[in-house]
Amino acid sequence: MDVPYPRLLVSRFADSFRFYAAVLPPLSGAVLDKGAPDGPYAGWEVDGRAALVLFDRAAMASVLGTGTLPDRPTPAQDTAMLVLRVADVDEALALCLESGGAPVLGAAARPEWGPGLRTAHLRDPEGHLIELQSYS
Repeated sequence: MDVPYPRLLVSRFADSFRFYAAVLPPLSGAVLDKGAPDGPYAGWEVDGRAALVLFDRAAMASVLGTGTLPDRPTPAQDTAMLVLRVADVDEALALCLESGGAPVLGAAARPEWGPGLRTAHLRDPEGHLIELQSYS
């Protein structure tokens, strides 16, 4: 059995694909294993193990028969967050923003969460919350 990995269901597949294709290799070492910007599926791996998968939301809804249900209400509390441990939070945040991410909270020390922890928060093109973190 492989370890669990996130599969993000996205409506803006091409935008999400371009974002993760730009940020995952330099920030996590993940390489594209399958897929292309036209979707409906793309997966990145690290050392032969799935790291992140994108799947078209409408395609999944079609399989499940949930296509007539509404998206979650917005605004709403986040229910999940992707975390990327990076060498430099400021550089990683700049790359993410240049690649289509939207800022939420700038880089800041978070000693209350852990000694030497520094974080920044942003949203991918689909609105998923991402935390960039580093420890000094």
